[in-house]
Amino acid sequence: MDPDDARDWMATKKSRMLTDKLMPLEEAVSKFTYDGGYLAMGGFGHIRVSMAGIYEMIRQRRRNLVIAGKTAVHDVDVLIASSVVDRVECAYAFGHELRGLSPAGRRAVEGGKVKVVAELSNAAFQWRFKAASMGLPWLPARIMMGTDTFRYSSSKVVEDPYTGKPICLIPACYPDFAFIHVHRCDKYGNCQIDGTVIEDKELAMAAKRLIITTEEIVSEDEIRASPDRTVIPFYMVDAVCEVPYGCHPGNMPLLYYSDEEHMAEWLALSRTEDGVKQYLDKYVYPVEDFAEYVALVGGEKKMGYLRRLERLEEPLSAPWAKR
Repeated sequence: MDPDDARDWMATKKSRMLTDKLMPLEEAVSKFTYDGGYLAMGGFGHIRVSMAGIYEMIRQRRRNLVIAGKTAVHDVDVLIASSVVDRVECAYAFGHELRGLSPAGRRAVEGGKVKVVAELSNAAFQWRFKAASMGLPWLPARIMMGTDTFRYSSSKVVEDPYTGKPICLIPACYPDFAFIHVHRCDKYGNCQIDGTVIEDKELAMAAKRLIITTEEIVSEDEIRASPDRTVIPFYMVDAVCEVPYGCHPGNMPLLYYSDEEHMAEWLALSRTEDGVKQYLDKYVYPVEDFAEYVALVGGEKKMGYLRRLERLEEPLSAPWAKR
C-alpha cells in the first residue's frame, strides 16, 4: 500500500475522538473483520495472543484470510484447520516450538489447501510493521541477503547509493485488521502491557482496524496515573473487548501459564480431520462466548493452577511434563 494512501485512509476512517469503544467480541469481529482480508495477531508464539478473537472468527466462519505468520504457532494452526486462513506470509509458522510440528497446518500445505505466499525472517516481518508505522514505503536492512527468500517475498536487493553495496529493502505492511491482547485498558482503548511488547506498538500503528481484547477494563484515572505505561493509545483502537483469560491456552505473562494439557489435546486431535472436527465441535462452535469456553477447559480451578504455575508457586504437574 502506498504510504500516502495509508495516511489518507487513517485520517478519514479512524476517529481521534475520545469515545467509548467497549463492545462484545462478537460485535467487534462482525464489524471489523471480513472474508479475504489480511490478518495480523499481536503477541509472540504462544505468548499473549488473542485466542478469544481467533475462536470468534472461527465461529463466524470467516474465510480466505491471509495471515501474517510472523511468529505464528497455535493461532495459525487453528485458523488453518478451521478453514479461516488459506494463505500464509511466513516467517515462523507450522510448529508449536518445543511441543512439535503442527499436524493440521502441515497437512493443509502439503495437500494444497493452504499456500505459503511469502517468506521472510522474523526481524523482517516486524520491520514491515515498523515501516508502515513510520509512513515509509520500505525499511532498509542488512538481512536475508544470500538466501533464496527473495524468490517468495516482495523484498528487494538494491544498490545503496551511498556505499555502492547491496542493501535489502523490506516493504511496509498494512494489515486490514489485527487483534492484540493486553493486560488492561480503559474503555477508550488506552492499553497497558506488562512484560515484553514485541512489535505490538508498531502493529497497532500499521493496522487499518485494531480490535483489543483485554484481561480487564480499568478506569481512565488509573491509566492517566501512569501515562508512560500506555503502549497503545486510544486513537489507534477500533474496538475494546473485555475477555478474561483471552489468550488461553497460551501464556499471559505474570498472570497465567500456558495450558500444556490443552495444547497436547489439540496436537493429538489435529492429526486427523475428524479430530479437528471433534475439537471445534467441543470447544468452539457450540460455545456462546469465551467465558463458556473457559468453563469447558477447566474453569477457575484450571486457571488458578495456571496462575500458580506462572508465579512459580507450585511445580509443573501436567502429564506432558513427565514424559
